[in-house]
Amino acid sequence: MSECSITEKQCVILTSALKSNPSHLRELNLSRNKLEITGVKHLCDVLKDSHCKLERLRLFSCDMTDEGCSALTSALKSNPSHLRELDLSWNELGDSGVNNLSDLLMNPQFNLEKLHLYDCSITEEQCVILTSALKSNPSLLRELDLSWNKLGDSGLKHLCDVLKDSHCKLERLSLQCCDITDVSSLTQSLTNSKALQFLKDLDLSKNMIRDSKRLRDVLRDSNCVLRVNDQSPKVSKQVKSPNTSDGCFIS
Repeated sequence: MSECSITEKQCVILTSALKSNPSHLRELNLSRNKLEITGVKHLCDVLKDSHCKLERLRLFSCDMTDEGCSALTSALKSNPSHLRELDLSWNELGDSGVNNLSDLLMNPQFNLEKLHLYDCSITEEQCVILTSALKSNPSLLRELDLSWNKLGDSGLKHLCDVLKDSHCKLERLSLQCCDITDVSSLTQSLTNSKALQFLKDLDLSKNMIRDSKRLRDVLRDSNCVLRVNDQSPKVSKQVKSPNTSDGCFIS
């Protein structure tokens, strides 16, 4: 039901119907609908139901704020064991939203495999909190998209701590347009860890990276596809799926 112009009031009606029989639904996509806080809270009533076994939840660009994210993560904490994919891209999560999401990620019963947070206004400081949570349970996550967030080189360094963990099995990492200029920490973490045994796709496009030669050399004999621009092109943000990327492909 992506981009169906569903309003808050219509979401109330929809979630009421879902609550009547929540056990069969495995995937729900309400992306690009203006659910806002009221719609999100009613959706949370479905997620909290012990009979709900939802595996994939996509809420890309739903006008969700930190309050909505906090309500959502609280609901998932009460029923954490089934969800495998979560997409909250293009929502302003804020400090409290990122903090609550991080608490959820640290829950040992929360077995998330794919996390998409494309353009969620995540800062370097919030990235530290998020990566700290990911380090507590790194073996399950397979896809992580933090593109179009101002992580900077400091945020990348903290993310590298996740990659260096011997239990990390991340397969796809997207860091488009994250204000990254120095990839030496990433190169080092990939050189001195098992991460390259699993990593298949690394997207660093639309960053002003000064020198990626050593990183290219490290990845050249691996199975990982690298997208990188050594000189950042003029880019404009487009409203598109966060899973769509471009750049220079090197395999």
